[in-house]
Amino acid sequence: MMEFLDFGGLQALGIGYGTILMFGLLILLLLTGMPLAIVTLMVALIFALGWFGPMAVPLITSRVFSFVSSFVFVSVPMFVLMAAILDRSGIARDLFDAMKLISSRLRGGVAVQTIFVAVILAAMSGIIGGEIVLLGLIALPQMLRLGYDRNLAIGVVCAGGALGTMVPPSIVLIIYGLAANVSIGDLFTAAFLPGLMLAGFYVIYVLARAYLDPKAAPKPDEDPLPLKEKIVLLRGLILPVMVVTFVLGSIYGGIASVTEASAIGVGGVILSTVIRREFTFELLKGAAMQTLATVGMIVWIGIGASALIGVFNLMGGIDFVNSLITGVSDNRVVILLLMMAILFVLGCFLDWVGIALLTLPIFVPIIIDLGYDPVWFGVLFCMNMQVSFLSPPFGPAAFYLKSVAPPDITLGIIFRSFVPFIMLQVLAVAMLIMFPGITGR
Repeated sequence: MMEFLDFGGLQALGIGYGTILMFGLLILLLLTGMPLAIVTLMVALIFALGWFGPMAVPLITSRVFSFVSSFVFVSVPMFVLMAAILDRSGIARDLFDAMKLISSRLRGGVAVQTIFVAVILAAMSGIIGGEIVLLGLIALPQMLRLGYDRNLAIGVVCAGGALGTMVPPSIVLIIYGLAANVSIGDLFTAAFLPGLMLAGFYVIYVLARAYLDPKAAPKPDEDPLPLKEKIVLLRGLILPVMVVTFVLGSIYGGIASVTEASAIGVGGVILSTVIRREFTFELLKGAAMQTLATVGMIVWIGIGASALIGVFNLMGGIDFVNSLITGVSDNRVVILLLMMAILFVLGCFLDWVGIALLTLPIFVPIIIDLGYDPVWFGVLFCMNMQVSFLSPPFGPAAFYLKSVAPPDITLGIIFRSFVPFIMLQVLAVAMLIMFPGITGR
């Protein structure tokens, strides 16, 4: 081992073989089941010492410090805390019931209702996992009980739950902004319409399935809801809509930064639980512990990925990969499609945080050199990450749902249910490439 770490000895390999060895070692260690954060840190340390010697270590630590000390990063635990509190309160359940006002007269109405609720929950917290679990507990049993096609119900819950990737205030957009040094406010503005577009694709698909295949969804209720019940249901909309309005309104209105708006959101959700008489110290403690675990994972992956990319950059690897990618074609669209393909493949095996922090320092400079808008590319990146949440074999949405689904719903059934929704996500990626004006950029 000491021979391998002969300081400066790895430089003799050259950057080409060094790149192959680095990422080969990365994949090999990941296959052992080690966490991504530990693997990236270990590989970064080995190559820092083996390529440059001990003097490179302080440079790596300074890069890591600049990532974790960013003021905007404070918004991440705030939005995670919002999601954790929502997960423990009855706000989501009342919101789901309130959406009957919109969907009760539609064939496939409960599935459409689930997508609408997913959009509102995404706009409240920007977290994916908790949203899928919530919808899996609330919406999936109801759709199965009413006789919805099982695959359609599963796909709606997971694809709708993953909308937190696109709908502001998305954590994915925040991490992209940090990694690419792009305004997060601009990203939120640019992602708003594409997120609604993707949700619209889901609604159109659900309605088409419901009306073209009567077995896919039951008939709607013939009797209108009584006025008294409508008023009761409306109460479930008031608090969530107010939280969304204050969070996004303060950002888009220029009143508050993303970080400040995240604190407003936490305050709004806590106040909502107080008004609903659900607030307890145990609820807050459980939400805080869940937040600590989730943000700890994000931070450690960020530290490892920042260290690895820092070493790779010092080795000259980013320039090497840049030349490889841009050398594929003189057509910038071909290069863009190659990047999308790389992200798609990585999404089958890696967590989105790792993908973002490992690829964006390489991809974003290329995008800028090609004349593309980095904000538009950020929205495109997040739309691609939508696919990664559903992509087998490691699509996290499947495992989130499996944790709360009935025992007869296997992972194989869940992944098969994703196919039409993955096709809709790919269509949305294609729409953003063909019509970048959808983002307003």
